[in-house]
Amino acid sequence: MTSTTARHLRRGVLQAAVDAGAVCTGLGLDAFFRADRETDIEWAPRRTTALRTCATCPVRAGCEELALRNGEGEVDADEFVRGGLTGPELADARSAQAVRLAAAVATDQDTEGSTLDARMAERHVLATTSTERVRNGKRVSPAAVQQEQNTRIRALSLQIARTRTARRARAGWGVAA
Repeated sequence: MTSTTARHLRRGVLQAAVDAGAVCTGLGLDAFFRADRETDIEWAPRRTTALRTCATCPVRAGCEELALRNGEGEVDADEFVRGGLTGPELADARSAQAVRLAAAVATDQDTEGSTLDARMAERHVLATTSTERVRNGKRVSPAAVQQEQNTRIRALSLQIARTRTARRARAGWGVAA
């Protein structure tokens, strides 16, 4: 996952990608967090190991993006590594990308948009799913399954159209030319 890709994904998708593909899964949080009263000399090699682990992770950019959106990291506190960055590095990146992150967080909180995305995804899955079914050990007629799918696809399409129209009206869109 690239940084550009991560920046355009919603929080739920980012979290799912990180949960599914993180190299650090199973290593334990202690490997990435400084212990209480741990000296700089003790923390430095563990931090380096954590940074190396992150450098090999295929979802490092997604993890970094989540950390930035969550507001993690402080300029004067080197207490953890996340997404291949230390706390102060995350704080600096968050400051440098404040406008973009505010927009990303606002998009993450757009539950109507998330619902719209979920409905479109469900419609796509239904439209591309085979009609071959077995219920209670008996083969179901593909025509009956197709009819059920079509009914659900029509209902989803109507919900999607209504939601889009309402969102566009709220955003000040006029009637399309």
